[in-house]
This record gives sequence, C-alpha cells and structure tokens, in this order.
Amino acid sequence: MTEPESAGHDYDVVISGASLAGSAAAILLARRGVRVALLERRSDPDAYKVLCTHSLTACAYPVLDELGLITALEKAGAVRNQARWYTRWGWIEPRAAPKGPELPYAYNIRRSTLDPLIRSHARETPGVDLLLGHQVTGLVREAGRTVGVRASTPQGEREIRARLVVGADGKDSAVAEFAGVPARLYENTRFGYLAHFRNLPLHEGIAQAWFLEPDMAYAFPNDDGVTVIAVLPEKKRLPAFRDDLEGSFVAFVRALPEAPPIDSAERITKIIGTVNYPLHSRKPTAPGVALIGDAALTGDPLWGVGCGWALQSAQWLAEAVASAATGRGDLDRSLAMYARRHRRGLRGHQYLAADFAKARAFNPVERLMFSAAARDAALARHMHLFASRLIGPLRFLNPLALAKASAVNIKHRRATVPPEHL
Repeated sequence: MTEPESAGHDYDVVISGASLAGSAAAILLARRGVRVALLERRSDPDAYKVLCTHSLTACAYPVLDELGLITALEKAGAVRNQARWYTRWGWIEPRAAPKGPELPYAYNIRRSTLDPLIRSHARETPGVDLLLGHQVTGLVREAGRTVGVRASTPQGEREIRARLVVGADGKDSAVAEFAGVPARLYENTRFGYLAHFRNLPLHEGIAQAWFLEPDMAYAFPNDDGVTVIAVLPEKKRLPAFRDDLEGSFVAFVRALPEAPPIDSAERITKIIGTVNYPLHSRKPTAPGVALIGDAALTGDPLWGVGCGWALQSAQWLAEAVASAATGRGDLDRSLAMYARRHRRGLRGHQYLAADFAKARAFNPVERLMFSAAARDAALARHMHLFASRLIGPLRFLNPLALAKASAVNIKHRRATVPPEHL
C-alpha cells in the first residue's frame, strides 16, 4: 500500500464501537505498539448490550486468556459453560472422558457485567484512548481509500485520521455503510424472546438447550445467580404468541422436557426479544477499513456464538495488521490475510447456521450425528467441540465421525428391535 503524500495520522487505528470486539481489538493492537483511538457513541462507560445470549463459547477462551481477563471474569462470578442438549432421541450430555482432561469451556456472564469490565480494561491499556460520546458520522477518504473518520462528539464535529478504520459497531454498522460494504442477508424464520430469572435451578447447574424441531429454547446460568431463558419458535407461531406475550412465554417454557421451574423463580427483567433477526455477512475488509464482530458477520442467536466470534475476529485482526498499522508493512496485504483468516474460521459455521435458520427439521446427516451423540459419550464430546466452535463443519462431519455415528445407531437398533423384526 502506498499512502497519499498528504496523509497525516492522529492515530494508527481508529475503532468505532467499544463493546466486546472493539475493546478487545484495541487492547490487542495497543500491546503490539499500535496507537488506538477507541470511539464509543454512548457516553456512559458502563453501557452494555441488552439483547444477547450472554455466553462466551469455548472458542473465545484463548482470546480471554491473552487479554488477561480470566481471573477478573471468575472474580465477577462468570459461570463456566458446560451444556446439555435435548433431542427427540434423549439428552446429549458431554462429559470428560474417564481420566481425560476436562472439557474445554469459556463463560456465561451478563453483558451488564462483561461490557464495563472489558471497556475499563481497554481504557487502562497504554496506547488506547477511549473516547466516549463519539459517534462516527462519515469517513475521510483520499485516493480511493479510507484514511480516517468524522465523528460527532460532545464538543462538536471532529475529524480523526488513521491508517486503518475498524468497524466494531454492530450488525447495522455505520462504518460498513459509509465504506460501501454491502451485507448479504439470510432469512431467519424463527423469532426470539428472553428473560432473566434469579434462583432458578437447572439440572446439574449447567446450560441446557432444546432442539424441538423446528422450535428451540435454551437456559444459560450466569453470574450473580441469574439464568437467561430464551425461546425461539418458528414464525408461523408469532401472531398468537404476541397476542399474549407473557402467557405464551411461560407456557412455552413450562412445556419443555424437564422444564426449568420458572414458577418458583424470580423473574428480574421484562420479556424482551426480536421478531426479525436475519443472519448477515459482509466482506470484512475494504481499502483502509476492517470489520470485526457483528459488523462483519451476525450469527443466529440460538447458537450463542456472537460474543465468541467478536473476540476471535478482534484477535485475528490484531495478529494480521498490527505491524502494518504502525507503518512497518503493507496494510492491504495484511487486511487480505485477516479476511482469509475470518473466512476460513467462520464461513462454514455460518453456512450451516443460515441453513438451520430456515426453521426446518433435522436433515439426515444431523439426525445421524445428534441421535448417535445422545447414545455415545465420545460422540457427545465431539458434539461439544463443534458447539463450542473449536472445530469446524468438516472436522465435525469427518468420515471417521460419520462411520462411528452409523455404528452406534446400528448397535442401538439391534439392541432395541426384536430379532424377528431385524
């Protein structure tokens, strides 16, 4: 990349959005010697995202570790996120192998706790200037590339120049819009509502999800004894559901197999949700621009992967561009490296999630794997690795796994069907 001769930089990188992705990227870049302006449109340092699964999948653990947040998260009461999943074949219950290592985990923690924590960590990192009340209103462009942002601030309009502008500003990213990066949308034919409960016991105190084909639900225990319960029915149920939101939500949860006892728990929030949440993906780079977190890709909330992917994409970006962002390398080549890493890490997962968002029943391969995982401990652990996004679809559906699943189901059928019916 050849920069315009007139280019001067207030910072090496400007990041729009000081939530998970933006704060993580700011920390990781600054530690690599990058001067970062971290812009947040909200003025409250304790602001947080309300509509969220509040879950950090195990794929995020290495990022949390690099950020130095593990001790702080556990001190804040974050819950290690083991899980079990209901299917028509029974419960899939991943457990560590006898004498084997514990299952990989990360944490469930409410965004009201997590967002201020990571933002404070960013503010205290040398090389990061946290600028609250700064909303990006446009991009500064020279010679066909972005070289900064214009922002509305409490003191008026301001221009901030940098070698790289990072959009960490969510699914409706203003940075992406101003940079002309279109989004590809995938219809989600489920809607979702959630609420928070205190003193709600769950089986073994771990997260639970229900695959009801096509409806879904989950219960995630969080910090301070709070459990998030979400229901995700198919959209044909929406009119009746909205006619009596309170009654419909409670009835849906009560009808779940081994339903959490919400009638004896204290609901501490309103029932909130969204009736239209399409999945989308964008090319994560443009000249002088990178997109991370939901700005680059929004997953289906039923999988609880958004927070983990936000942290991973921040790490991938920092690893790829830090040197070039300080002027010691080719920024365009570094951005291309980030785009390849992002695509390689998330495209397969997003493809499967977008297909399942059609609110369909399990397809034949899913029936094979889920039924076998409900019957076999090793396949349940394999399912855990995939659900934690520690392995991709190709490894999840590798020939050995498919063969083992087939063998497990054949053995089960032979054990349950009378010999004269075989």
